[in-house]
Formats: sequence, C-alpha cells, structure tokens
Amino acid sequence: MFRTRALIVALVVILILLFAAKRVMHAAANNAAAMPKAGQMAPDFTLNASDDKPVTLSQLHGKWVVLYFYPKDMTSGCTVEAHNFQRDKGRYDADNAMILGVSVQDVNSHKAFCAVEGLNFKLLADTDKKVSTLYGSMMPVVGLSARNTFLINPDGKIVKVWTKVNPETHSDEVLTAIDTAQAKKK
Repeated sequence: MFRTRALIVALVVILILLFAAKRVMHAAANNAAAMPKAGQMAPDFTLNASDDKPVTLSQLHGKWVVLYFYPKDMTSGCTVEAHNFQRDKGRYDADNAMILGVSVQDVNSHKAFCAVEGLNFKLLADTDKKVSTLYGSMMPVVGLSARNTFLINPDGKIVKVWTKVNPETHSDEVLTAIDTAQAKKK
C-alpha cells in the first residue's frame, strides 16, 4: 500500500515537472520569435533613466546605441558587465555611441547601482517589463530581463544582436562590431 502511494506521488511530481519544463521551453521559444533581428528598425520606447530623465530611443538617431538588457542591479555578472562598459566608455564616446542598460528594477535601484559602482551611463527602468518583452529579452519564469544586447546604428536600425552574452568579454565584442560596421560605411 505504501509503495503504491509513493509511486503515485512520484508520478504526479514527474508530470508536474514535465509540464513546467514544457511551459518554460514554450515561453523561451515565444521570446526568441519576438526578438527583433539585425536589419530591422529598432522598436521605439520611452523609459525613465537613472538620472530621473526619460529616454526615448527614436530621439537618439544620429548616434550609435548599445541597448543592453541585464537581469538585476548589484549582482555579480551585471556588475562585471557594467564595469566593462564603464571602463570602455571613452571608446564608446569616440565612436559616437551611447550605452543604455535596461532592467526591471526601478529608478532608485539604478541610482544606487550607479552611485555604488561609479557608473556614468544611463540605466533605464523597465518596471512594467514592456520594453524587455518588446525586445524578446524577458525571462518570464523569473520575471527579470535576459542578458541580451542590441547594437543600433545612427539611422535606428539594428545592426547586431547578442543573446546570453558573457559579461566578461561583451564590451569588447560590441566595440569590435561598431568598428566593423563603421569601416563598412567608409
């Protein structure tokens, strides 16, 4: 009798886990399908920044935009990625490129992150998760932005998309992509 109950409970647990895994895979597939691709115009949005000012993507035409999504302020991988963007900020400025970080934390969290980590580029608060979703960069099960980046040219077109980036090397990859794209225009 005890063995039968244990077997039934085990089967129920396995079915629940299989159902949950299927939902996660389906959500990930939907996110990937919705992600804008290189060659498309970057979807426009307005979000409040860590400096308390709204940023509208379409108003940044004329500049390169590094639009990077990251999971959470004050976490190890996100801090490494932000430090590397900050370290290379002079090179981005020389390339007429603006760095915009996006996560679901609020403006106050972004202000604290910038203050503690010495960041002087804009972090955008996507508290309603609309922009992360619009860019296929939402992790639905955990409710955080996925670590994806979109390089947008001065005309507002997406030039390159990175998914599941390595925070250690990502800034170098983005700078190389900007240099390559600029060389093609010459």
